[in-house]
Amino acid sequence: MAQPSRSEICTQVSMKLARQDMSRIRALVGLDGFVDEIIEVVDKRRNAVSYDRLKTIEEFGKKILSAAGQSSNYELVVTQQKLGGNGPIMANALASIGLTTTYIGNLGYPDLHPVFREMTSRATVISIAEAGHTDALEFFDGKLMLGKITPTADVNWNNIIQRVGRQRLTNLVEECDLIGMVSWTHLPYMNDIWERLLNEVIVMLPHSERKIFFVDLADPEKRAVQDLLAGLRILQRIQEHIHVMLGLNLKEAVQVAAALGLPPYKNPEKEIEPMAAAIRNKLGLGTVVVHPRATAAAANAEGTAWFAGPFVAQPKISTGAGDHFNAGFVSGQLLGLSLAESLCMGTATSGFYVRSAISPSSAQLVEFIRDLPQPQG
Repeated sequence: MAQPSRSEICTQVSMKLARQDMSRIRALVGLDGFVDEIIEVVDKRRNAVSYDRLKTIEEFGKKILSAAGQSSNYELVVTQQKLGGNGPIMANALASIGLTTTYIGNLGYPDLHPVFREMTSRATVISIAEAGHTDALEFFDGKLMLGKITPTADVNWNNIIQRVGRQRLTNLVEECDLIGMVSWTHLPYMNDIWERLLNEVIVMLPHSERKIFFVDLADPEKRAVQDLLAGLRILQRIQEHIHVMLGLNLKEAVQVAAALGLPPYKNPEKEIEPMAAAIRNKLGLGTVVVHPRATAAAANAEGTAWFAGPFVAQPKISTGAGDHFNAGFVSGQLLGLSLAESLCMGTATSGFYVRSAISPSSAQLVEFIRDLPQPQG
């Protein structure tokens, strides 16, 4: 049987999404929180208001290397201050699509930081600690995220129980369709939180075939491999109770594959579909999804799928693109869409966001997917 074409998948997704009441899906997301400053690095300053920016990380890298043994100065222009962190961006995207969303994280304590106040108009927000800060240096070929993460040490089980409440947390977990636990790399106590959540909450709940436990590692390169493997082992135990979905960008997928002892891939970007399947088979998780910038692939117990997204060569914003993909993909899975259809919804959510710097509504997604742009380049 022939597989549906890209345009046929888009037509199906737009039709199915248009018929859905997204508010019936309940999402609980956490646990990080950052104030993001989106920054351009100046190459040449023309006058007080005009400058040429450095376009690529390679250009910036050459400037840094040429300064070795000397000193150098780089001008940073803040183009936007916005809510940041994998969790808040993903939760904000879910809420914009229309899911009934609750967010727990370090968004300012005792008072919410101003950048998160708009989020409270579309989601229930529970802050447990002071927010971190990220300088996001954006280039056309990627971004450099310079994080100040000291407040994340306060994102721990005791603070969650004290400032959310054990019964309220239990109720939220029981009632939700999605538990999103992201930004593992930046939260030093996440393994302990997963362990305590499993042993003190999840094991007490009725088994649910529909509930999804979604995880985004957020670039684990700086964390010890044994910490990563310990976290993955906890996810394997959570899988016994809830469908675990592991979301990885290309770099993260390569890192996880290496940590698991899988054979290296000669051209990882062109092998994301077998890579997703190999990681899923090795771990025994419900679903693994891998999303480079231009395409995405996923694997579950039924098989694999691949999709070419609406890649744009010069995005208006790139920070948060992966979090929007995650929001779109997991929403598709919660709606019962196929893997390919969910990949379409994920890449479309990300594609809309990087073009507009706005999280799309469900109606905007329907229109965007109906005539999804072809990838550039």
